[in-house]
Amino acid sequence: MRTPYLVLAVIGGAGTWFFNLRSMAAGEDYVAGWFASAASSSAAVDVIVVAFVACMFMVLEGRRLGMSRAVWLLVPLSLVVAIAFTFPVFLAWREHHLLRSTDARAAALPESVAP
Repeated sequence: MRTPYLVLAVIGGAGTWFFNLRSMAAGEDYVAGWFASAASSSAAVDVIVVAFVACMFMVLEGRRLGMSRAVWLLVPLSLVVAIAFTFPVFLAWREHHLLRSTDARAAALPESVAP
């Protein structure tokens, strides 16, 4: 799953920044655009809540699994780049960590017990 997560991270980062740059070039008020209509406000609240939950999950899951202490850096990066980029990056990183942990545990088992 690491590769699909990383592909989605690239799509999420590129897609959001394509529109961010268009918005900046047009001189639009970015934050006001989020709440310009009922539909955009609904989408904005949806993204804000999911981003908050994803950031909590990244930090807590990273800590639970003993991943690098640098996981928390994904939280501010989510605000600067996009949660559509950082959350799939975290999921790829998590998959990598879990795979390495499983391999290390299997290598530590006596040969008669190893799968």
